[in-house]
Amino acid sequence: MPHNYSQLLNFAASASVITAVFLIILKLDAWTATNSVSMLSSLIDSLMDVSASLINLFAIRFALKPADTNHSFGHGKAESLAGLGQAMFIIASAVFLTTRAFDSLRNPEPIAEFGWGISVMIISMAATVILLLIQRYAIKKTNSTALRADSLHYLTDLAANAATLAAIALAYYGFKNADPLFALAIAAYITYGAIKIALEAIDLLMDHELPVQEREAIEQIATATPDVIGIHDLRTWQTGNKKVIQMHIELDDRISLLQAHDITSAVEKRILTLEPLADIIVHQDPVNIHTRI
Repeated sequence: MPHNYSQLLNFAASASVITAVFLIILKLDAWTATNSVSMLSSLIDSLMDVSASLINLFAIRFALKPADTNHSFGHGKAESLAGLGQAMFIIASAVFLTTRAFDSLRNPEPIAEFGWGISVMIISMAATVILLLIQRYAIKKTNSTALRADSLHYLTDLAANAATLAAIALAYYGFKNADPLFALAIAAYITYGAIKIALEAIDLLMDHELPVQEREAIEQIATATPDVIGIHDLRTWQTGNKKVIQMHIELDDRISLLQAHDITSAVEKRILTLEPLADIIVHQDPVNIHTRI
């Protein structure tokens, strides 16, 4: 598996697309053979997966482009847009699935080819687990928002596949309504996942502040730097995998410009040990210590 940041992101995103295409082919055949609405729900979800994963792949490649004159902080927000797009795909599939499930409750149809249907779901779950392991590794190394959204998407798929497997098994033993009822449960679960993805993407697009714990850690690092009297106006947000940190540090107004520069560099280096990819902007404010006392 690649270790370079951009190669790792591309590898994980491409693996997502390949897995989704494989599952579509498999589930299309299984749905045709079984006539299961839960299998159809799983097929629809995989169709949405491949669309979302393709968007994700192109968004990640765009997000990896370096900063330019028109995008000073880079193109990282493309990842958040991809996450928001995925959420819309998931919600659309949940609405369609709910409609199909209610129709099946009103007009139940028998499930055929139980053995093939169960085999397909087991294969699907195994393929999804492998993909999730790849994504987990990539997320750990890159902290990519788009990959986290895609991973959450496939985690809901794993749960949906398990529910489909259970529905087919129960239908085999005579529980006729198990299939559509499980499909409704799957729809509710993937809607919940989509809302979480959407809210996270919106937070990033709206430059939401970093979590309180991270902000407090940044403040402690800055104020613990020798000769820093205090800090104020700390502002933080995230764009793609990069965190942007801005602050004002208070320094003795009697020190030289060179000393102020060295202290500022020390603050930045200390923060980079906590956030290695951060874009840090520090403004120096002179403070009259005697007047302050």
